[in-house]
Amino acid sequence: MTLTMPQLKISTGRKRTAAKPLLAGLLGAWLATLTLSVLGDSEGASGRTLTRVSPHAHTVTTVADQLWEWAELGYLETQSSALLQRTLAESGFEINAGIGGIPTAFTATFGSGAPVIGIMGEFDALPGISQAAVPYAETVKGKPSGHACGHNLFGAGSLGAALAVKDWLEASGQAGTVRFYGTPAEEGGSGKVYLVRAGAFDDVDVALHWHPGDDNTASPSSTLANKSAKFRFLGVSSHAAAGPERGRSALDAIEAMNFMVNLLREHVPEETRIHYVITEGGIAPNVVPNLAESFYYVRHPNAGVLATLWDRVIAAAEAAALGTGTTLEYEVIHGNHSVLPNEVLARVAYDHLLALGGPRYDKADRAFATEIAKTLPSGLYQPGSEGVIEPFAIKQSKGSTDVGDVSWNVPTVGLSTATFIPGTGLHTWQAVATGGTPLAHKGTLLAAEVLAATAIDLLRQPDLVAAATAEFNDRRGPDFAYMPLLGDRDPPLDYRR
Repeated sequence: MTLTMPQLKISTGRKRTAAKPLLAGLLGAWLATLTLSVLGDSEGASGRTLTRVSPHAHTVTTVADQLWEWAELGYLETQSSALLQRTLAESGFEINAGIGGIPTAFTATFGSGAPVIGIMGEFDALPGISQAAVPYAETVKGKPSGHACGHNLFGAGSLGAALAVKDWLEASGQAGTVRFYGTPAEEGGSGKVYLVRAGAFDDVDVALHWHPGDDNTASPSSTLANKSAKFRFLGVSSHAAAGPERGRSALDAIEAMNFMVNLLREHVPEETRIHYVITEGGIAPNVVPNLAESFYYVRHPNAGVLATLWDRVIAAAEAAALGTGTTLEYEVIHGNHSVLPNEVLARVAYDHLLALGGPRYDKADRAFATEIAKTLPSGLYQPGSEGVIEPFAIKQSKGSTDVGDVSWNVPTVGLSTATFIPGTGLHTWQAVATGGTPLAHKGTLLAAEVLAATAIDLLRQPDLVAAATAEFNDRRGPDFAYMPLLGDRDPPLDYRR
């Protein structure tokens, strides 16, 4: 599959050079060899171990469960960010908090010299998906949000990887730096874009990330570029029965815009995705609404094409305002580039994932999986399929992530592990439920081990960093210069309030 890349005429950029050769250092004995079986019981177990992350397994799982309990929304993740910062600080990392003008964003750095390996961790939840950690639908009173995308696992797994790499740096005495990036508000807030724009990744040689999922893959993958805005229409209120002619309905404008955009769907490229919600539409039927608001996402693999689609959506909004006698205001909330894949880096991560194999369930995990599978589409889950490693192939995802903006500025690699049973969709109550159980911990610890092993390979092999950098520069092209899709707006710190 051919991956389409942004076609942009933009202002600034810099060409990365390969990392300088690492200073020679003697590899000491490995600090920790504590065995952690991913299976959890002896039935059919092979003696697989996660040697790097196992000393930190309790920390990883405890943090994952605490983040799951708090389920804090984007830019409001005060407790979650503080817990991650405190855990890293207690392990000897130097903390730089509040970076990029975002109170919950931070870096935690250990080591010195090149290469600098960044490991990204997310920790924001999604609104409106409340669910207990049980294999049937059950909302939790007083808890309106949930980790339906598994970011509690994302943050905790990346934390475990950073701690494991720190152990290796201490034991080996080798030069190099590991830096954990606490990146808030991925879900529609584009937290990483503001960090990129602020220069937080300027000295990073390679950036690593992962994401919870329902399969195990480290293939070089791209995503959809994505831009969003809240469209607000201002009208004139009146009595809907006694004086409707005096009113100008903001809700009519919302409906007119939605109607035109839905007609637009027939005349856009096949890969396009457009979706919206009405966030404000009035309160009483007998009052003509003078304020209404919708929240739109527009996606396409190519940022240049996305820009043309965005202009057409704006035109529909302007036409709706004109036709209904209302006034339009709109606020761009976020914008993400597609992910720029890197096959050199993906091969390194894939080899480690393949060598370790996928998660293996114990008896309790299998019982949970059997029950929750009953709530999923029939035939999607077969016991044991959680251990399958997907073949290595270039892929195009239908999702979007602010990792994309990092990947156009730093050679970047990601992977996914089966923290949910195969067939589980993200942004569902099933994902929330599973993410609060030991079943999800197994995929999380596996991801941490793969990230740590990949980072250590990069720290040990300057030629690997140089090859990844060469591919990065080639894929971007000689004339590429980065420009955020969200423009120069400040971080929308209140977009979830």
